[in-house]
Amino acid sequence: MSFRSEKYNENFHSTSGAYNETKNKFINPSRLKRFKKKSINVLDICFGMGYNSALLFENLIIELSILKWYGLELDKRSLNYALTDKTFNNLWNPKVIEILNSLNSKGLYKNKNFDCDLIIGDARKAIYKLPEKINFDLIFLDSFSPQKCPELWSHEFLSQIRDKIKYKGYLITYTSAAAVRKSLRNLGFNLFNIRPTLSEKNNWSNGTLATFDNQQNNPYITQLSEMEIEHLNTKASIPYRDPTGEMLSKEILDIRKKEQQFSNLLDTNSWRKKWEMA
Repeated sequence: MSFRSEKYNENFHSTSGAYNETKNKFINPSRLKRFKKKSINVLDICFGMGYNSALLFENLIIELSILKWYGLELDKRSLNYALTDKTFNNLWNPKVIEILNSLNSKGLYKNKNFDCDLIIGDARKAIYKLPEKINFDLIFLDSFSPQKCPELWSHEFLSQIRDKIKYKGYLITYTSAAAVRKSLRNLGFNLFNIRPTLSEKNNWSNGTLATFDNQQNNPYITQLSEMEIEHLNTKASIPYRDPTGEMLSKEILDIRKKEQQFSNLLDTNSWRKKWEMA
């Protein structure tokens, strides 16, 4: 099952299906077995219907991990909707449903291994409600696409995320947009491409993994290809800007469009033609 946002006029998940998207784009690259019987801090930005964190919870329960988790979400109605659906409930073990129900009703869940808090509101402001001293091993960024919700892909918001991640931590997102990757690279991250699965052979990317640590032993990621590196030198790489942290989507998009019009960078259509992309 999935859901559609009226505000952003976009589905919560791709046509590959919510569960498969979560597994292939977020959970597999996270390599959660690293945290077997260990502590892990996780931030889920744009919690939505809860798929990413539900599968995270399920894996960490198996690994007997000690979890400190925060979720940021604009509108809790999507989680409430998911929990009324029998198909969604049947995906998860009862312990995961217990956690999600508690987050839905109370905004928190706590037991001896898990300590979870869901913060409702604009993520640009909600991120300041996180404890100052906490840094994360894993951050999921699963907002609507940059062209629909540029405010959560702006250079300024990504810089806020950078300040919340550990040196060996992973920032994982489904997008391979040049503007996002260029901002992340300019913020000091090392970038990796999340490998598409065999069933997605026509796609060149399942997203982006960003980390400060360049020593990786992760079968789900690769170095950026020549094509991807060149993408970061096109007009598509011009960042989204939101210096006040309060700009509307249209304002951010309009400013970027004007900057692209006056840019001397390679236009994106030429890049696509060179690499024989539709």
